[in-house]
Amino acid sequence: MLNSRKENKMILTDISIRKLISEGELRITPFHPDNIQPASLDCTLAPDYLTIDPNQEICCTKPIQYIPHSGSKQITIKPHEFVLATIQETIELPNDITAFVEGRSSIGRMGLFIQNAGWVDPGFRGQITLELFNASPSVMKLPIGQRICQLVFSTVTAPAERPYAGKYVGQKGAVGSRIHQDWQ
Repeated sequence: MLNSRKENKMILTDISIRKLISEGELRITPFHPDNIQPASLDCTLAPDYLTIDPNQEICCTKPIQYIPHSGSKQITIKPHEFVLATIQETIELPNDITAFVEGRSSIGRMGLFIQNAGWVDPGFRGQITLELFNASPSVMKLPIGQRICQLVFSTVTAPAERPYAGKYVGQKGAVGSRIHQDWQ
């Protein structure tokens, strides 16, 4: 454990990220050392994604139907289309580290909005689902393996008493909304 984590609660730099990974406290699989930035880790686009089946009425109390897509060398997003994608990396956060998911500036400047609700709780493990929206008037082609987003890690004031154990723990691939489970 980093000594500074006991005293200072802050965003982790490249040095701290490398140290936590080498000590096995922060797990990133697969891990590409070149993807470490000064205060973040770039994550790469995986080949599996979902689009919302347009032949339904969406309601928070019922499961949403998605159309799965996989195996392509790129993800094609039409103008003003919404896609659920995922990163290739599986992450495992310790109980005293949180992460923020941010889009990369270069991707945003193309007109791609990247979101995942922006927050990853301490104790989360799995692949992160990304909500992608093409705000541009053009078709967008994103190659699989492209650095798509970045994780910014931060320490919290104390280890989480109840680390994340919610409905998305252990998720693999793009995972659709499970909001309907909130109503059960």
